[in-house]
Amino acid sequence: MSTPQLVVHHDKELMAQAAAARLITKIVDAQASRGSASVVLTGGRNGNGLLAALAAAPARDAVDWGRLDLWWGDERFLPEGDPERNVTQAREALLDAVPLDPKRVHAMPASDGPFGTDVEAAASAYAEELARAASPENHGAVPTFDVLMLGVGPDTHVASLFPELPAVRETERTVVGVHGAPKPPPTRVTLTLPAIRAAREVWLLAAGEDKARAAAIALSGAGEIQAPAAGARGRSRTLWLLDAAAASQLPRSLYPPASA
Repeated sequence: MSTPQLVVHHDKELMAQAAAARLITKIVDAQASRGSASVVLTGGRNGNGLLAALAAAPARDAVDWGRLDLWWGDERFLPEGDPERNVTQAREALLDAVPLDPKRVHAMPASDGPFGTDVEAAASAYAEELARAASPENHGAVPTFDVLMLGVGPDTHVASLFPELPAVRETERTVVGVHGAPKPPPTRVTLTLPAIRAAREVWLLAAGEDKARAAAIALSGAGEIQAPAAGARGRSRTLWLLDAAAASQLPRSLYPPASA
């Protein structure tokens, strides 16, 4: 796995704008080299802030939206259209404003979908969808995502992998149901660390003073069971995108900017 690199921006607005520009470049480059691109979205204020910044970016039209596959790192197991679902928020922030191919928008199942309230069946179905999208050169049960984005919680959780809970200990399955999450709602669907680590690049987003301790813990050599963000690594690159407040507890030795 790759060694984490850091980019620190002055504030969360600049972080969102810079991350959006970086994502556009990655998508365009992937489409130019492979014909299509695959991105895993994250929810929360930083993930949605990035999507809103992308929606407002003039360069967004450089993306061939019809040749982009979108996946999610996790989802709140709530009814379709619920305002708390990550996909609902993503549609409001960006997706409804761009010409995506609906067949390439891979939302996680809702609690009123074909699996009802059986979150384990919903997780298994999403794992099967990922496996069908994987090609032989991926050497695994998920596609090799070009970019997988994760918000970092104040407790160091990423996706719906919370410290010490069973999901963060999973080593075989790519998607699991989560019961009793410490952050509401308690029932969720999430990618596991093996699925996250299939990505070419993993970007971790953290802005605000409430994320400072989590960033410091995750980047200080903590174990992934106690600090799930520490275990989120990409195959070729792991990039932490922070604002100055979230980076405030990091030693200055970690500050060198990541290479372009």
